[in-house]
Amino acid sequence: MLSLREMDVFRHVMELGSITAAAVALKISQPAASRLIQQAEQRLGFPLFLRQKKRLIPTTEARTLFPETVGAFVALDSVQRLAGELRSGRSGLLTIAAIPALASTLLPLAVQRFRKARPGVSVKILAVSAHESANLVADQRADLGLIIGPMTNAALVMFELCAARIGCVLPKKHRLAKRAALTPADLQGEAIISLSRHLPIGVQVERAFAEANTPLRLAMEVTQSAVALALVRADAGVALMDGFALQGSRNRDLVLRPLKPAIESVARILQPRHRPASRLAQEFSDILRLAARDSGLAAPVPERRR
Repeated sequence: MLSLREMDVFRHVMELGSITAAAVALKISQPAASRLIQQAEQRLGFPLFLRQKKRLIPTTEARTLFPETVGAFVALDSVQRLAGELRSGRSGLLTIAAIPALASTLLPLAVQRFRKARPGVSVKILAVSAHESANLVADQRADLGLIIGPMTNAALVMFELCAARIGCVLPKKHRLAKRAALTPADLQGEAIISLSRHLPIGVQVERAFAEANTPLRLAMEVTQSAVALALVRADAGVALMDGFALQGSRNRDLVLRPLKPAIESVARILQPRHRPASRLAQEFSDILRLAARDSGLAAPVPERRR
């Protein structure tokens, strides 16, 4: 097998027509260039050039080999260029596995800012459940995961991103919208919409009502925040959920009134424990924190590894 140096000398001799010219172009001595050609011929087991009256005549084998040699160097240049782009962050792919509540609210602003800074980087967003997000990151099929609530997985490192109050989402004209905060007792008689009791927010809401000695009678149970918001808009009831769902201009017709006593819902970033985060993943995490702050969400709590 030819070395890269031997291939490079062969390519230059073919292009320039002489060993002397190739040596000058490569900034090596003429004897060194001749020696490399001889080594290449020995490795290949056939001559590359015929010497006729101080001229080099490429053999049929050399003419056949030359296009492949040029292609190899083009591919090598492409690899080196791509490596440089990856090193500088100008190119690459960032895969994010996020629950729908964050994929459709907080994530778009962060992606817009990230793409503005890194237009050559492609972003792949997977809107999945918290459990699926954790598995994708743990299996290293996603660079980052975004979830709400706690998660236990030894293959993950978890960082707290930001927090939002859990409360009641109402139309602005609802009779309870004038209050600064609501208790479970205030919601008696309302058609209550809640996220599934199997989801972290559903669990927290159920616990809050139990601690207030107030029965939680659900009129509707849903698995996605967008569905709950659509039901509130349709005047089907009021929704118990967190403030993440109200991010974005399309939700200005609705308000969230926090529950008393206060309950917080925490968004978290997931990263694989056994693989260092890429430069792109680290940069996106930083942008995501700024996007959370600028969206009016609670400042990130001090990070702690889990």
